[in-house]
Amino acid sequence: MANLIKISLSRRTLTLIKDGRLIKTYPVGVGKVSTATPTGNFLIVSKVSNPGGPFGAIWMGLNQPHYGIHGTNNPSSIGGAVSKGCIRMYNQDALELSRMISVGTPVTILY
Repeated sequence: MANLIKISLSRRTLTLIKDGRLIKTYPVGVGKVSTATPTGNFLIVSKVSNPGGPFGAIWMGLNQPHYGIHGTNNPSSIGGAVSKGCIRMYNQDALELSRMISVGTPVTILY
């Protein structure tokens, strides 16, 4: 049972795929033009509940230092190009996603 996360920066969506089947698509916020979200293939390397600061209810770190998928304390930012490069999700969506994936889950970020 292999999971894969695909993030579309242009659509501002995160899609969870399991065994080749689409499980769920979530709206996200992405990096500003000046602090763009990196594209490429990454892995989830950590999961931290209640990380504090602006990271909402959970932080899922990527193997690209200082970048991750996380909740937000600013839900109005979802759908925008507003972050310093991270992928922002509604807290409830980030928590749901974190329960369905594990450390080592591949993440593909495309424009």
